[in-house]
Formats: sequence, C-alpha cells, structure tokens
Amino acid sequence: MTTKSKSGRRGVRKTELDQANDQIRSVMIVLALFSLAINLMMLASPIYMLQVYDRVLTTGRIETLVLLTILMFAAFAVLGLLDTIRGMISARMACWLNARLSPILLASSVRARLAGDMAGTQPLRDLAQVQSFLSSQGLTALFDAPWTPAFLAMIWLLHPTLGMFATGSVIFLVLISALNEWLTRNSTQAASAAQIIALQQADMTIRNAEVVRAMGMIFGLTEKWKVTNDAFLSDTLQGAQRGAAIVGFTKFARYFVQSATLGLGAYLVIIGEATGGAMIASSILLGRALAPLEVILGSWRSLSATRIAYGRMKVRLDGVPPEPARTRMPEPYGYVTVDRLSYAIPGVRTPVISNVSFRLIPGEALAVVGASASGKSTLCRLLAGVMNPTDGVVRLDGTDLQHWRIDQLGAVIGYLPQDVELFAGSIRDNIARMRNVPDSEVVEAAMLAHAHELIQRLPQGYETPIGDAGARLSGGQRQRIGLARAVFGRPKLIILDEPNANLDQAGEAALAATVRDLKETGAALMIVGHRPSTLAQVDKMLLLKDGKVELYGAREEVIGRLRLASGDDQRRERPKYEELEPTSS
Repeated sequence: MTTKSKSGRRGVRKTELDQANDQIRSVMIVLALFSLAINLMMLASPIYMLQVYDRVLTTGRIETLVLLTILMFAAFAVLGLLDTIRGMISARMACWLNARLSPILLASSVRARLAGDMAGTQPLRDLAQVQSFLSSQGLTALFDAPWTPAFLAMIWLLHPTLGMFATGSVIFLVLISALNEWLTRNSTQAASAAQIIALQQADMTIRNAEVVRAMGMIFGLTEKWKVTNDAFLSDTLQGAQRGAAIVGFTKFARYFVQSATLGLGAYLVIIGEATGGAMIASSILLGRALAPLEVILGSWRSLSATRIAYGRMKVRLDGVPPEPARTRMPEPYGYVTVDRLSYAIPGVRTPVISNVSFRLIPGEALAVVGASASGKSTLCRLLAGVMNPTDGVVRLDGTDLQHWRIDQLGAVIGYLPQDVELFAGSIRDNIARMRNVPDSEVVEAAMLAHAHELIQRLPQGYETPIGDAGARLSGGQRQRIGLARAVFGRPKLIILDEPNANLDQAGEAALAATVRDLKETGAALMIVGHRPSTLAQVDKMLLLKDGKVELYGAREEVIGRLRLASGDDQRRERPKYEELEPTSS
C-alpha cells in the first residue's frame, strides 16, 4: 500500500514526523485565528489615543472619555485572555509533539545504534529543542508577523507620508533579519555539529570511568574533548557576538524610527496636514508593526537551532524507518535452522561470518568455539535478531527471524551478551525485562538461573538498586542477574555468549545446573565458551575459524576430531624440531 506525500507523489513513505505535522496543522490554524483576534484587540490602544486627542480634548465630553476607557479596558481584557489561551495551546501542542515522537525517536536511536550510528540521545535533544521553541514567544512572534502589513495599511490611512516612513522602516528591519541569517547561519551549524561531537566524547569518557581513572587517561581524554569543545565555544561566541550586534542595532533602529514617527507626525500637525491623534496613533501602530520583528531577531539563535534540530530529526526518521507491521506467528517450539548465514560489515569486503549452517532442536544445546575474532559473538547477535544477515537466513520454527513481530520474538528469545548491560533500577526490574509482571514470574526466573540465593544475600533482595549499568554489582553478580533475565518467561531459544567469563566455581556450578534445567524444559541453547564445565552440558559443537565452519557435529565426535588433529599437528612438527637438533659425529 502506497502513501501519497505532500507533493502529490505516490510511493513515498510518510514518516512519523510528517504524520505529526499533519495532525498539528489544524492547531496551527487555530493559533493563527487567535493571533488575528489578538492583533485586532491591539488596535484598541491607537484608536483610543486617536479618539481622545481628536474628540475628547476638542469637545471636553467626560462621558465620551469614560465610555472609550471602558471599551479599551474590555478590549485589553479580551486580548489578555486570548493571549493566555494561545500560550496554553502552543505549550500543549509542544508537549503533545514530544509525547508523540519521543518513543519513536528512542526506538529509532536503538535501531540506528545497532547499525553503527553513534548519535545516541541526540534526536531526543533535538526534539526537546523543537518543543522549547514551540512553547516560546518566538513562535507567537511568527504568527504576529504576518499582520504587520495590516498595521502599515492603517498608518497609510492616517497619512501617506507616515505610511511611507513606516513601510521603509519595516523593510529596513526585514533586511537586517536577512543579514542576521546570512551572518550567523554557518557559525550556528558548525557550533551545533561540534556540540554533538563534544557531548558524545564526554559520554564516552564518563561511561568508561573505571578505565579512565585506573590508567590515568583523564588528561589525554580531557585535552581531546577540549579541542572539540573549544571549537563549539568559538563558533557559538562568533554567532552570539554577531547576533548581539545586530539585535542591539535593531533595538536602536526600532526606538529611533518610533520616536521619529512622532517627530514626523508633529511636523505634519504643525503644517496642518495631520491631527494630534494621528500623530500618536501612528507611533503606536508602528511600534506594534515592528514588535514581532524585534522578537524574531531576539530569538533568532533559538529559531536557527530549532531549524537545524528539526532537519536532523527529519533525516533520522527518513533514514531509520520504523519496524514493519508483522503478523503474529503461532508460539514456537524452538526449532532453529541456520542456512548459509553470512554477515559483512558495510564497506568491508571480508565477511565476519561466511556460509554458516546448522540446526538446533528443542532440548538441545550447541557449543560454539573458536579463536578470538572468529565470529562467535557476531553469530550470537545474528541468532538473537540483533543484526540482519548479509546473506542466508535464520529460521525459528521455519519462519525467518525478520518475519516475526519484534515484541513476540523478544518474548521467546533469551540473550546474554558477552558484555552484560543492566539498567538503572532494581534487580527485580532487570530480571523482569523492565516490565510489570507478577512477582512469581521473577522469582521463577531467578530460581531457574540458580540466582535466588545470591539475590537474597543482597541488602534489599530483589528490590536492591543496582545503580547505573549495574555499577553496584560485581562482574559475576551482573552475569548471573543477566542470566536470570535471559531465562525470564522460559524462552524457546537462549543464546549465551561467554556466560561464565566472570563466574567463580559456585557460579560455574549454577550455570551448569541452569543449562541442564533449560534443556529439560525444551529450550534450544547456543552457548559460546571453551571451559570444560560448559562443554560437558552440550550435545553438539561448532568450531568457527575466520568466520567459517571448521567442524560441526556431536560433542564427542568434534572433540575426538580436535584431539586427532592436535596429535597430527604434533607429529608433523616433530621432524622440524629434530632437524634442528645437533647430530653426533
């Protein structure tokens, strides 16, 4: 099904940002109508002054002055009410836009990170910038600016000379606005780009605080960050100085032309071509006509930053489409088929994984072994659906992993990565995968991972806060809590990448018991590891070498072939050593 875009072309996908824009367009129309009413109420002041000077002062009628004052009071009361409602509408619209797009941007950032994009939370900061501007005076000034010609037309009605002077003043300020955009555009864009890089470097430094502190890297990292941050500050300062100079000149020009209008009006009164009321009213009308332009110039940096942030959001949502809608599959049994699986990093010709094939049935465990950089962790990510293969396919119960709904697939897969990532919150929250579930399910997962006793020894048990990324836990504790999270909900396919890397003897025994229990429940397991305690629990073994399958089969068969190959290697090497030994004469 194709979607018609704003330009009328078919087949162009509308992003969530486009859809949100369609929904808030009606709100923008309402804001424009409120701006029309507000600007009409603004006429109360010049009309009041015009009538007071030209009628009340000449006739001396007190009742006319009282009536005009009451009408002016009512008009300003309505103006204040309308301006309050307009501000509330714009604030609600900004918050709605944030609530509408922030979950989508967060999900797209996760998908982009898996593809190698390091922007992190920058899209959410961009959305916050857009939200801030939509609820600021800069937006209302943009709605008020189109009514400037109406105020100029009224000045023309009072006197053509005053109208020409006012029109020239407005044109002059518009040219100043264009000059401001031209002078600050490049520095604003450069400052924004440098700020993003500086924040990413700071996040990286803070995230690796232990390594930074232990090896004294803080000075080198600080100097590297300082170069980027200084570039950001330099571009920011350059744009700010130019903008401040232009804003200051704009204020001077506005105050001068508004006062000069009074002087020109006084001259016209002296020569008998205008009245005193027209003189005062023209000054007020010109001030009202110039006010939105001055606000826009004052908030130009915010406007420029918002435009850049909006552009980045649009690029992100265009480049990282949402997960496609998928049909919900029947609950799987756990039959896994890997058929000619390959994966290559974009831009790199040599594949990390090449033509890997194997099968797993429920209740079966496969050990994946191999040297470092042989592709073991990449194979785990492909089986977990974290990455999409370059070629080949991974099927669960005969269905390609990419055809499963992401929420359903996540519920039937347990994944323990090599670097265990926990989330700020309690141990219970992490085991429950940050969902609101019955306590019995959390305890069941902990007991299945043989981590219940370990958790009970912690200060607050399951409610123990673990800190950011599990900073309050040891490496072994994080690994066992991660294992409990992986087996939560009794998933059908469980992938464990070096699950015993940080475990002591008790942890190894608990892991072995967990693997045995999981096999009895009918789960299919793939375990990366070389330790005897791991290999003792598996049914099959797969040896990877340079991303390719070197050996695959039953555990005893593969171990036997490895021993045989090791013995052959030793026999082939022996003559070489004998050739180097000295011979007796």
